[in-house]
Amino acid sequence: MPRGGARVVSGPAPDPLALRRNRPSDKAGWTLLPYEGRPGLPPEWPLTDPTDRELQLWDELWERPQAVMWEELSQELEVALFVRCLAEAEQPEAKVDVRKLARQYLDSLGLSVQGMLRNRWKISPGEPGTVPVPEAFEDDEPPTPAPRRPSARDRMKVVPFRGRED
Repeated sequence: MPRGGARVVSGPAPDPLALRRNRPSDKAGWTLLPYEGRPGLPPEWPLTDPTDRELQLWDELWERPQAVMWEELSQELEVALFVRCLAEAEQPEAKVDVRKLARQYLDSLGLSVQGMLRNRWKISPGEPGTVPVPEAFEDDEPPTPAPRRPSARDRMKVVPFRGRED
């Protein structure tokens, strides 16, 4: 068991809303994946003798938004190995090691929330019409926003000294 030092996935996952992550100088930007998923047919199965369950999982996975990046990065083999591992991990008598490996594949392929954050992938907002639109305001005017509290910067401004008036 290795000791000490940083690991590949050590520390918290990057926060997509953090200000320092949105700078143009940030070399590893976020990739926006299409909400609709990957269009077209899945690639050809790269391993030998697939089971029916493996082919079903293979077809379903290649419809996901993450599949756009898998195709771009030529990860067909990794996805196939994950499918084979997942099909085995689904079995009631599956070993813990196989289930752990399936979980690791989920993260590395961006299929879990943690994996999406680590890969710096976001899924674009849904199609028009999928997000409920708020009902019209009663008076046809939007409500006035609450008054904004002064920020810490505003509170720390230096007030010019006017001197003493005697």
